[in-house]
Amino acid sequence: MEKWQSRSIYNAATWYYHHCQDRMPIVMVTEDEEAIQQYGSETEGVFVISFKNYLDNFWPDLKATHELCESILQSRRERENESQESHGKEYPEHLPLEVLEAGIKSGRYIQGTLNVNKHRAQIEAFVRLQGASSKDSGLVSDILIHGTKARNRSIHGDVVVVELLPKNEWKGRTTALGENDGESPSEPMPTGRVVGILQKNWRDYVVTFPSKEEVQSQGKNARKILVTPWDYRIPKIRISTQQAEALQDFRVVVRIDSWESTSMYPSGHFVRVLGRIGDLEGEIATILVENSISVVPFSEAQMCEMPVNTAENPWKVSSEEERERKDLRKTHLVFSIDPRGCEDVDDTLSVRALDNGNLELGVHIADVTHFVTSHSYIDIEARTRATTYYLADRRYDMLPSILSADVCSLLGGVDRYAVSIMWELDKTSYDIKKVWYGRTIIRSAYKLFYEAAQELLDGNIDIVDDIPEFRDMDEKSRQAKLEELLWAIGKLTDIARHIRAKRDRCGALGLEGVEVRIQLDEKKNIHDLIPKQPLEVHETVAECMILANHWVAKKIYESFPRQALLRRHPPPHQEFFSELRECAKAKGFFIDTRSNKALADSLDNANDPNDPIVNWLLRSMATQAMSNALYFSTGSCAEEEFHHYGLALDKYTHFTSPIRRYSDIIVHRLLMAAISKDKKMEIKENLFSNKDLEELCRHINNRNRAAQHSQKQSTELFQCMYFKDKDPETEERCIADGVIYSIRTNGVLVFIPRFGIKGAAYLKNKDGLVISCSPDGHSEWKPGSLQRFQNKITSTTTGGESVTFHLFDHVTVRISVQASRCHSDTIRLEIISNKPYMMPDTELFQQSSLLLKSDLVKEVTRSMEEAQLAQEVKVNVIEKDYQKYCQTKGRSLYTLLEEIRDLALLDVSNSYGI
Repeated sequence: MEKWQSRSIYNAATWYYHHCQDRMPIVMVTEDEEAIQQYGSETEGVFVISFKNYLDNFWPDLKATHELCESILQSRRERENESQESHGKEYPEHLPLEVLEAGIKSGRYIQGTLNVNKHRAQIEAFVRLQGASSKDSGLVSDILIHGTKARNRSIHGDVVVVELLPKNEWKGRTTALGENDGESPSEPMPTGRVVGILQKNWRDYVVTFPSKEEVQSQGKNARKILVTPWDYRIPKIRISTQQAEALQDFRVVVRIDSWESTSMYPSGHFVRVLGRIGDLEGEIATILVENSISVVPFSEAQMCEMPVNTAENPWKVSSEEERERKDLRKTHLVFSIDPRGCEDVDDTLSVRALDNGNLELGVHIADVTHFVTSHSYIDIEARTRATTYYLADRRYDMLPSILSADVCSLLGGVDRYAVSIMWELDKTSYDIKKVWYGRTIIRSAYKLFYEAAQELLDGNIDIVDDIPEFRDMDEKSRQAKLEELLWAIGKLTDIARHIRAKRDRCGALGLEGVEVRIQLDEKKNIHDLIPKQPLEVHETVAECMILANHWVAKKIYESFPRQALLRRHPPPHQEFFSELRECAKAKGFFIDTRSNKALADSLDNANDPNDPIVNWLLRSMATQAMSNALYFSTGSCAEEEFHHYGLALDKYTHFTSPIRRYSDIIVHRLLMAAISKDKKMEIKENLFSNKDLEELCRHINNRNRAAQHSQKQSTELFQCMYFKDKDPETEERCIADGVIYSIRTNGVLVFIPRFGIKGAAYLKNKDGLVISCSPDGHSEWKPGSLQRFQNKITSTTTGGESVTFHLFDHVTVRISVQASRCHSDTIRLEIISNKPYMMPDTELFQQSSLLLKSDLVKEVTRSMEEAQLAQEVKVNVIEKDYQKYCQTKGRSLYTLLEEIRDLALLDVSNSYGI
């Protein structure tokens, strides 16, 4: 810190002391020894001390915090000693900021974000171009950064400045599977080296300490330990500790302090222990930390803002709200369709015939902003979380459960506040005649789950026995109500088909992803792995929500063209479609990617009547090629950039899930302000300026990515738990049918429909042997070689036997788990036959009945319980370890300081202009 900065902080502390009329002592904490000497005794009542003295005098009992402080100070001392002793440089120095900025402006250097390839972390990283760099450089692809030296101490996620190398030094992407499987580069691409870092996006990292043998092999200085991050993309980190042996069985959080040019690795310090390696809660905690997800309970101040709804004091509609809202309780049949067991019901639907013969379609969304006022404590917390995080076995809510699962949730048979959009539709063409937006009061008649709604749509009325609302009705009422509901679901589906057809004509894409649901039993044990089965009612509900989001987007943009929150989906780069085009070509299909309409039509035509999985995989590849959809402020980009490529809509936003998305809360406030503006009433909502809204959008986009990654990682964790304790050699359930969807130089990528798993299958093992298949299809390893072609790969043994694997071939795969001490376990696939796996019913996604029901989890849980019982003997030792080596389990000073730091990033003032 500069001297003038220390002086300014001291002057501020002195002013505040006098402002409090010299009655409240002020403590200034600094590591600047000169400032402590100069100002320490200058003003009575203002104490200038070091952080260590502050802890010794004010927090003597916080043992873990003292250990953390000592760890940081030790790391700093050793770093200073290293820099004095070392004269040789491992990396070139970064260029000064002014040189970097001038180089970016002149076009000599290029700015972007470093993305390390987790499969080849030591070799490959790419810089994704940002802002003006992507337009001014003339480059259409990412820039390859080959090797760690060229990365020059930048870490995955950093915003870096790159200098392009001469074209004769450009290299290609590696097409082999795995980190150490030889060089098989593709065509050369722009290649560069990092010359500076504009923004270090360092965060908490989960690491594993080396085993006892590895510690001994690291050298004589036992205090300096190289720990291995859980994320492959992060380099090893050197930390100073004497507790390496005691912590080697735990997942541990560390932070990076610096990375000097004289050091091969970054230096950091120990923060806290998460849990034992392999323990479910420890692994979930790892996923949360790695995605920077905070799951602390809601505070007392936040909960004090919540409404009360108890048996003694039930929540009810206020008379004031009854006067101001449109009451739909007696006029509209309102119902919800959600996943079974859903508690946070954001949306309900209605459809009815009007007196003039037309229809009225209604989408009714939970009125969260009635309870979450702008800049309240709970609003600030929801803004920080930005979304509800859904993991395989749990969820972490954006809002307290009194809102998300109770007062805001549009449950059946209770009065609720909603924000509604209702369209008057032509009775035959379903064209929109009028639209109404406003606050309403509703009472949902039915809380349906998807499967029940689909059964009703298909005419199977026996399902009514599973719908609670029908159980206590007499036969006559039941029949009348059922006919009313059947008409509504049928009419909604008909309207949704019409809306979808209209979007299809504009080029809307029907894409696929591998979505697997982890089914748990009542004890939270894994019960099943079930690929999501597509139902038409999914499309019905989705189309109604898309329609609502589209019309709200148009409304708020019309009212606030410079500060509306919309969602755009940029067109993908054409080069990302190259693998899709080549794969389709292997089956004789042509995929036209020049526009979303052309792509949608091509995918519709790419159907193999003998194998429906082909079209599903092609759509999945198209999904992978897509850019991410992003939230943005309309004042930050031109209107022609608003377009949503995937949905084929000129304007789109998110309005329909305010219980679980903060973006929707902002959109609700914008819509309420737009309604007030139309009525020439005072706008009560505090709206963000364009600049503040764009900053908020960046934060929400970041949190959405974290939510997606954590959900995917937790699903993969449970997939590994599912297979981990089974013997793949003897367990029939570890054998499955797989489909080859990509060819590499040393293997293939395989999709397993039964479990929704994608993974690599090697055709050459670590001993250099290649796969060979006998006439009956059985495989074995033999000496030989591989030859890769565009759409196939051939394995030839030294004895002249050969086998060829083509794209979309069905093969029999053995599934096992590749255990890892330092990283997450991974699914390992091995081709055991070049013939399809025969089973009684091979229809895609119709195999959940074949999956092990309760035995699946009983096995996993039993092994976990046995491990837990085995560890109970060591409970006292473990507890001592925790007390000795990790932070306090409750709210520690470290946590408090972190929360203060986070709050400093939030503007809680009421100063956002309209």
